[in-house]
Amino acid sequence: MTKIPKLAIFGLIFCIFLIGIGCFLALNTTAEANRIEEILEVATGHYPALETVTLREGIPEQIKEYAGFTVSFNKDNHTPNYVAWELLGSEVSNGVERSNNFWQDFEIEGCPTHRDYTHSGYDRGHMCPAADQKWSERAMNDCFVMANICPQDHNLNAGAWNTLENKERQWARRDSAIIIVAGPVYDDNDTKRIGDIGVRVPSAFFKAFLAPYVKEPRAIAFVYPNMASPGNMQDYAMSIDDLENYLGVDLFPALPDDIENKVESRYSFTEWNKSK
Repeated sequence: MTKIPKLAIFGLIFCIFLIGIGCFLALNTTAEANRIEEILEVATGHYPALETVTLREGIPEQIKEYAGFTVSFNKDNHTPNYVAWELLGSEVSNGVERSNNFWQDFEIEGCPTHRDYTHSGYDRGHMCPAADQKWSERAMNDCFVMANICPQDHNLNAGAWNTLENKERQWARRDSAIIIVAGPVYDDNDTKRIGDIGVRVPSAFFKAFLAPYVKEPRAIAFVYPNMASPGNMQDYAMSIDDLENYLGVDLFPALPDDIENKVESRYSFTEWNKSK
């Protein structure tokens, strides 16, 4: 029997070892690639579940997708629970003219008419603003549906809320794409109603932002009282976790858990407010 030299045996073992290491690394690389692909699907807007919110049990909800945004409508309040949309940086510089044609959607139970706001003392406040929908005539028309509207104090609508809307378009340009969720905030003392249908007036409004396309995904939220809101934007800023606890909802539930836990537990207004 021919003896195999010890050096050859060592070489064979070393080759098997290298093959094993290669297979291990390949499997891990594949797993990481799948993970990155999952994140990129979120980041590039191919993950529409990011625009959903898990509400508290028992809240009336009718979901409808419009061109450019999704509405969760509450037939009892006659306002949205929330409105969610993705805003691309490429969408904010287009020139479709503002519509101003408010319309009632008969497919939405409890949807008010524009007349329900007339002489009420409140603006027809957009949750998804018209200036975010300049990329499409259909999207511009859709954003004037009364299902996207809440009774908003003029001082807020023309003041701090408008400032925040201008900021979101700057952020979309900078970050390529952001996910936005906005809506009214009600408490038990919010009993005032307007119009024949009885549109409920909220005491505050929230807006949450997620930037999933940046190297380090981040999020931030704001709550403004439904009145003139003086001071700096950061005075009204908070983490997504704090907003969720305040509202009793789950925002961005489709995010992978590790990313969700990271971006929702903290915020940095300084990072969000950077020009680049």
